Amino acid sequence: MSRAINLDATPADVTARLAKLNAPFTAMEALRSGGTRVVMKNADDAVTVVKAFGSKVNTGTVTRQPTRLMHHTQPEPAAASSRGRWSD
Repeated sequence: MSRAINLDATPADVTARLAKLNAPFTAMEALRSGGTRVVMKNADDAVTVVKAFGSKVNTGTVTRQPTRLMHHTQPEPAAASSRGRWSD
């Protein structure tokens, strides 16, 4: 089982429920499509969380928020240098 779980719940609700379950997580993020993605520390905790959240586990496609800026521009080519060339 994957340690990453998508849940139909707010990050605050997920945090509170995980604290009650004593289930540590390594990462959590709000999903753009709604809900929360949480990554558990181990697979055993992931199984516990899936059972606890039941029908709130989202098994469909979700849309995540980008966490880093993406640069879609191409780098400019390096200028040709005549340094170090032999001249005739």
